Amino acid sequence: MKMWSGRFASSLNEQADLFNRSLPVDKRLYKHDIIGSIAHATMLGECGIIPKNEAESICHTLSDIFYDIKNGKLKIADAEDIHMFVEEELTKRLGQTGKKLHTGRSRNDQVALDIRLYMRDAISEITELLKEVIATLCDISEKHTETYMPAYTHMQKAQPTTLAHHLGAYCEMFLRDAERLLDCRKRVNVMPLGSGACTTTSYPINRNRVAQLLEFPKITQNSLDGVSDRDFAIEFAACCSILAMHLSRFNEEFIYWATDEFGFVTLSDEFSTGSSIMPQKKNPDMNELIRGKTGRVYGDLISLLTVMKGLPLAYNKDMQEDKEAVFDCEDTVKMCLAIFNALLPSLKFNTDVMGKGAGGGYTAATDCADYLVKKGVPFRDAHKIVGRLVRYCCENGKTLDALDIDEYKSFSEIFEKDILKTVCIPDLVAARKAVGGPSKKAVENRIAKIRKTLQTL
Repeated sequence: MKMWSGRFASSLNEQADLFNRSLPVDKRLYKHDIIGSIAHATMLGECGIIPKNEAESICHTLSDIFYDIKNGKLKIADAEDIHMFVEEELTKRLGQTGKKLHTGRSRNDQVALDIRLYMRDAISEITELLKEVIATLCDISEKHTETYMPAYTHMQKAQPTTLAHHLGAYCEMFLRDAERLLDCRKRVNVMPLGSGACTTTSYPINRNRVAQLLEFPKITQNSLDGVSDRDFAIEFAACCSILAMHLSRFNEEFIYWATDEFGFVTLSDEFSTGSSIMPQKKNPDMNELIRGKTGRVYGDLISLLTVMKGLPLAYNKDMQEDKEAVFDCEDTVKMCLAIFNALLPSLKFNTDVMGKGAGGGYTAATDCADYLVKKGVPFRDAHKIVGRLVRYCCENGKTLDALDIDEYKSFSEIFEKDILKTVCIPDLVAARKAVGGPSKKAVENRIAKIRKTLQTL
């Protein structure tokens, strides 16, 4: 019999009962539901709303239920949702005393509390995984501060850089992801219990005491909003979507870097698969799956936005759909971060191929133009001179670093022998010492600062 069945003359249709249940999804909230209930019962006893000895008995029994579930002694089953399962089990064990737990609260604010408690933990866990990925990238980068490769714009070779500088760009993205999640946690970390069904309660509850017990720095300030707000869940999914997008971009690069056409990286056998028909194949399935699962995370965000877009105040049953999207979002991102961090150290970067690629495509052209500017040639004139120089190279199958000084002088008498050093890849990369640049010193300084930042997250 349902705990809310008093008003009804007949039982719920069996098909409707199954449709209404959320236990298969929300059972993972058991820990957070019990923690919230213990804090609520403690407050009820302290405020004299129920006898203190009964509150203590409820708390002890809830703790027993938690450990029985955790240790597999108690199976979660046969209930409408996790909240009803815990309360029904409590009542089985304590009888009438167990029925007093729900005094002064509603499932509406109970659900809102549980999901916030859960999401606090989820954000912390994802942030830790992000930090591990960033640390791994820093480790790899430190070995490749002088591994030269081309930087691209429009997927065309643009200017020389280093592998460390390239990997560092993703460190910056992942740092922003961690900062976004921790900022989102501020909005998650607000205590809604005490909002009741929608207009609080007439019992003399102490919401701040519950917040203190559960380590919430703030409580919600409007009970209608307290039970109907899911902005924090949407924001979480948005943060995860941006994170997944960064992972997808990164893995897209590894996918084409591993092609025969690029040859920049060799994938480990441990993180690759073969073909059922083509014996030679070594497929980047892990990278592709990370790229593909990004779509799932986007879907979770859109699902939450769509569920919430037409809901009037306050709680509506539609909001039961929030948990599946949040859980899937969390699970997918954590899975992708974990496998990505595992495969990163297994990659073999083909530094010779990368270095050769760094000089191809006339990547030194900008430095060649800057050389002329530093000798007094207006930039637009220098741009035109070097453009003609590049066209000459294209027509004659030459590269800028293969030209002799006479060829340079045929385009401008300003060129001197030191131009040959200017278009040397290691020298022109080393010259880019500005903050954010690819020089060895600039990259090493940034890696050191990133490591310090990780200690504060």
